Amino acid sequence: METFSPPCTAAEALTRLREGNERFVQGRARFPTVQKEILAELAKGQQPFATILGCSDSRVPPELVFDASFGELFVVRVAGNVLGPSVLGTLQYAGSHLQTPLFIVLGHEGCGAVEAALASRFHGARQKNRIEVLLENIVPALDGLDDSQPPAMLLHQAVEANVRYTVQTLRNTPEARAREREALMKLIGAVYELETGRVRFLEPGD
Repeated sequence: METFSPPCTAAEALTRLREGNERFVQGRARFPTVQKEILAELAKGQQPFATILGCSDSRVPPELVFDASFGELFVVRVAGNVLGPSVLGTLQYAGSHLQTPLFIVLGHEGCGAVEAALASRFHGARQKNRIEVLLENIVPALDGLDDSQPPAMLLHQAVEANVRYTVQTLRNTPEARAREREALMKLIGAVYELETGRVRFLEPGD
């Protein structure tokens, strides 16, 4: 493997995301425009400090949520922030070639994909065939949830459970186990709050 130095440590990357989200929440985002000189420099190569697996929801653009500029985040977006062969391959590329020190699985409150998975799991609802395939990646995360509680609370818990399930699935891959053992990577989950813009990081043990 080629010798490569990440732009920062995982701890520094997480601090940058927290600080960026705080600027976003307070309306002090730094990057309304990007100078052409910066674009020209980025054309030579990329060195993002974090990889984000997020939902495709139009209300949750990671670059804006974390007040990050061009070239700072490597972003993968798919409905329900679920895994699949293409997503796993993209994340493996981020780890082995870009060597980003921080990986975030970013879910969000009110996720429609998670809501559809709840309807499938607890009420037998059916979707079109390819959407069903997508939901199959979420339904296992819902085991153990109490469907007798209010729908809003159930969805809140399901969103977090889905994020944690994806994080654990990634953590169980040989590549992630090896990089975490060598302290080359930090992998955590997070949930974006639609109403406030705040990102809640799910540190291990929370």
